Amino acid sequence: MSQFNTIAGWALAGGIVALGSSIVTAEMWHAERPEEMGYVVEGVAVEGGEGEEEMSIEAALNEATVEQGEAVFARCASCHTINQGGADGIGPNLYGVLGAPHGHVAGFAYSSELAGIPGNWTFQAMSDWLRRPSEYAPGTKMSFAGLSDPLDRAAVILYLNANGSNLPIPAPPADDAAEEDEAATEGEDEAIEDAENADPEAEAATEAEVGDAAGE
Repeated sequence: MSQFNTIAGWALAGGIVALGSSIVTAEMWHAERPEEMGYVVEGVAVEGGEGEEEMSIEAALNEATVEQGEAVFARCASCHTINQGGADGIGPNLYGVLGAPHGHVAGFAYSSELAGIPGNWTFQAMSDWLRRPSEYAPGTKMSFAGLSDPLDRAAVILYLNANGSNLPIPAPPADDAAEEDEAATEGEDEAIEDAENADPEAEAATEAEVGDAAGE
């Protein structure tokens, strides 16, 4: 009996030690665990983050309007004029800028980083510039942080284009056009289905009314 009590006592003591150790270990891990759990898988977009694929400039140009661009351009008016022959301010006059070379305004002191970019101001180039000037031309004098919304950028581009450039607006990507056609087709199919599923009594009443009118 005494031997049984001894064994039971040792077993109980061992259980207490194991329990205590697990509690201490758990507390240690809990204290070191970060507030936000989980991790980001490389190549997978995080909702609301920079990894998300944004709307193409072609698609955005076909959704935005010149009027919206004029409203957004108000943020730029403190540094730029856009009227033909307008004076340069902190930034150059922007009349006819689309389609023109980078650094096209004669006599304006562009940064060498911007003036040295080859090619012209295309819709895509202007969108990239407006998104983040410091990334498009590192070292640029322009301190504007940029426009993150592609629709805002597209609207401004449309407004710029309407002031002295008048370049043709590119069509939306084929995928977007296909989606629009598919949506239109679905709408037509639903209308046909609704007509086929119309109330027979209502249809008969309508036919009767037509017949009466014809009899008159």
